Amino acid sequence: GNISHLKGVHGLKSLRTPDLNNRHLLINVFTGSPSLGSVNLKGRSCLTLKDFSSDEIKKLLWVSGDLKHRIKHEKQYLPLLQGKSIAMVFEKRSTRTRMSTETGFALLGGHPCFLTSQDIHLGVNESSTDTARVLSGLCDIVLARVYGHSTLEELDKEASIPIINGLSDLYHPIQILADYLTLQEHYGSLSGLTVSWIGDGNNVLHSFMMSAAKLGIHLKIATPKRYQEAQRLSKEHGTQLLLTADPMEAAHGSNVLVTDTWVSYQITMQTGSVAKPDWTFLHCLPRKMEEVDDEVFYSPRSLVFPEAENRKWTIMGLMVSLLTDYSPQIPMLKF
Repeated sequence: GNISHLKGVHGLKSLRTPDLNNRHLLINVFTGSPSLGSVNLKGRSCLTLKDFSSDEIKKLLWVSGDLKHRIKHEKQYLPLLQGKSIAMVFEKRSTRTRMSTETGFALLGGHPCFLTSQDIHLGVNESSTDTARVLSGLCDIVLARVYGHSTLEELDKEASIPIINGLSDLYHPIQILADYLTLQEHYGSLSGLTVSWIGDGNNVLHSFMMSAAKLGIHLKIATPKRYQEAQRLSKEHGTQLLLTADPMEAAHGSNVLVTDTWVSYQITMQTGSVAKPDWTFLHCLPRKMEEVDDEVFYSPRSLVFPEAENRKWTIMGLMVSLLTDYSPQIPMLKF
């Protein structure tokens, strides 16, 4: 099923080329999970985590954690993307998505090129089909932050290079990867955690719903909508899913409280009082006062700033995984 996602098939012969310098390091890592060691995402696009298996998501998180360790903590220089360029197409402005992608790609030795709607007006002064073909000849990968998800699907259909969803009306996969890495670091593993979403049904929630069950995470959702796809995935992966209109019911017995826009409800310490003793708080930012009060937002339980930093390490992990055959050198993360 994955072969259809592979781009630039002429490059396939280079898949899983052994890196002789790292061979001794790879052996001890792969003994942990042969299935993750053999996962290769080179040439794929990432429009939604719905398209990624449990092992593929874990591999992305492992590579992200590995890059963070080697670059941030070991102070290594890893020009894994030297000679490569990324087109960053932004219909909507952003702090975290732009900074994480631009600094991350440059840190890996590549050249980021930032394009606003004044530089490139998708589907207006040039069709998405033509833009996809033009960019395929000028750069190695595209990250597009768009209004309509169909724009990404059009780009992906025509491009011969990977396309990353930097945010659309339907999904925000790069935010969720950062959330999962943050929770893995904090709790030591992901399987068995309960995440409560309290807020409107939006692209971040949709991304949680397409991936949480694949990592063994239980989901409680307090929102006005009902979601069938989340129920199917939950059943398939044996996780619990609660859909409710009551924020306190969703928070009950939860490890992680997550919110975004829901003007009618504000998360406070009282919300957390019914959660598990080790509860933490996530927010994709920017935050509005009516969503969560200062006491929670700036408390030690709030992981929002490590979460924001992990946007950088996870987009780096994703770009490296889609463009190279890189294998992580740290032991596999516990999931």
